[in-house]
Amino acid sequence: MKIRILGVPLDLGQERRGVDMGPSAVRAAGLNQALKNLGHRVEDAGNIHVRLPEEQDYGDRRAKYLKEIAEASQQTARRILETLEAGYFPVSLGGDHSVAVGTQAGVSKFYRARKQAVGCLWIDAHADMNTPESSPSGNVHGMPLAATLGRGPKSLTRIFGYAPKIPPQNCVLIGARSLDARERRFVKESGINVFTMRAIDELGMLSVMEKSLALAGNGTAGFVVSFDVDVVDPDEAPGVGTPVPGGITYREAHLAMEMVADSKKMLAFELVEINPIIDVMNKTAILGVGLVSSALGKKIL
Repeated sequence: MKIRILGVPLDLGQERRGVDMGPSAVRAAGLNQALKNLGHRVEDAGNIHVRLPEEQDYGDRRAKYLKEIAEASQQTARRILETLEAGYFPVSLGGDHSVAVGTQAGVSKFYRARKQAVGCLWIDAHADMNTPESSPSGNVHGMPLAATLGRGPKSLTRIFGYAPKIPPQNCVLIGARSLDARERRFVKESGINVFTMRAIDELGMLSVMEKSLALAGNGTAGFVVSFDVDVVDPDEAPGVGTPVPGGITYREAHLAMEMVADSKKMLAFELVEINPIIDVMNKTAILGVGLVSSALGKKIL
């Protein structure tokens, strides 16, 4: 496989500094060589340019830095689209989870031009289904799934001029365990498929992934994997800005990614919310490299 890595050092969607260094941390943990060791051809396209928070005012308190995040999202979407048109598999490195607006838009646009829909596995402790009107913080990294589904500011939802980017019936939220009060109603009304941590506890990761892969792949060209590392328990992934106790285990995370690889339906992968400033010896970035590797074919035997 030809793989192109794109860094999106975006930290405007949340308030804890350092997540913009996530792409560098993952590269330092050996991502490029790990993928080459699997036999892939790897091209690193560097990072897109993202404005620093010190360069401008945050604007509307309900959606802080929205203008700058929208600019970065549009730039990311174009680069992801170009990557697919050139015949490469995109690996997008965040940055906070608002980078997903651009990743999802770019993949969706490529397959829309071929009259194909795209699914999504959104693997995250949070639902990211807020809008400026519902968000208690105004942090846009809590809004990208809503934007992908066509809900929220037009500067995020209407990249390339259409919405939604992903049909809700082909979108699966996996590992959720921390939702805002008003956000719960949006999730229920949206039509997406949700497997909370309780579902994983009751059914097991094997069953959850079998169901998720079927839902995301039903009638689509395949799916994008959007992996927020805070879905993993903080004991295994300490370097995240919004840790929530009780996450999936190291092995559950790898099983999920190994099953993604086995499906041969993944169209793009994004890894987000790694913050090396609050990490321990780059532990979370090293975990991230392992998970990307599992999703792209690494096996025990």
